[in-house]
Amino acid sequence: MKQLFTLFILIVLSINSQAQNGTKNDVILQLNGDELTGKVTEINDDAIKFVYAGETLPYSIKKADILKITYASGRIEIFNKPQLSSSTQKNQTTSGSTAGSGLLSDHHNKIAILPFGFIKDGQKAADELSNVVQNACFAFLSKHAGVLSVVDTRTTNAKLIKAGITRQNIEGFTMDDICNAIGVEFIIDGTVVLNKASQSSLASNSYSDKSKGNRNEQKSSGYATASATNYENYETTINLDIYNDKGNNMFSQSRKSFFKTQDAYQNALEYVLKRSPLYSK
Repeated sequence: MKQLFTLFILIVLSINSQAQNGTKNDVILQLNGDELTGKVTEINDDAIKFVYAGETLPYSIKKADILKITYASGRIEIFNKPQLSSSTQKNQTTSGSTAGSGLLSDHHNKIAILPFGFIKDGQKAADELSNVVQNACFAFLSKHAGVLSVVDTRTTNAKLIKAGITRQNIEGFTMDDICNAIGVEFIIDGTVVLNKASQSSLASNSYSDKSKGNRNEQKSSGYATASATNYENYETTINLDIYNDKGNNMFSQSRKSFFKTQDAYQNALEYVLKRSPLYSK
């Protein structure tokens, strides 16, 4: 009886622990790119009260240091919009003052491709994968841009860094901000969502006969081998948006790939690009 009671207590504690682990948290994104995960308990005029996940000690964080809070409910609250770097602001001011005089080889007919978001099995993938898809998009579109000019990805990423725009704080900038920072008329923004769907295996058998051609022998000196190769099947979805330098969304489309490999995004990406207003045969 005592053992049953002990087992019951352990089961209750395990269930309670799992319930706590499954609790969603609030996420604070600061202007410096840091993410704080826990619970927002209070919001005052100039600060918020915050408790880290798994802790009880409350902290006070200045609103001036916060870009946004993503609450456990899914609601997003923006507190501050990041400022463009001084060099970018100067370039924008210069562009604005000379655009009317016609002396500026401005943003007209120029396209920039942002690093793609890459979500694998619900988690953000490494920056390298984002850049791989960005480069694949550039390689394809640069051959089919017609009169438009596609800015190479290295230049795009360098200008983003100089403007202080990172993957962590990019949501704090509007698309016209980003167009002006890079110096283009159009921005391509995309996401790859890759989820493991299933696993399959392919079996193969082989037989080797070492009887040296004597078919009358009753005993064979051959041997048989068998092997199996496992394959991971994935579901891949491409989400693609195109914005102009006024911040308007010109094109938005999603495409799920028919193929089940990890690089199936390439086919879906080309399919969507061919249907975009920037594509030219």
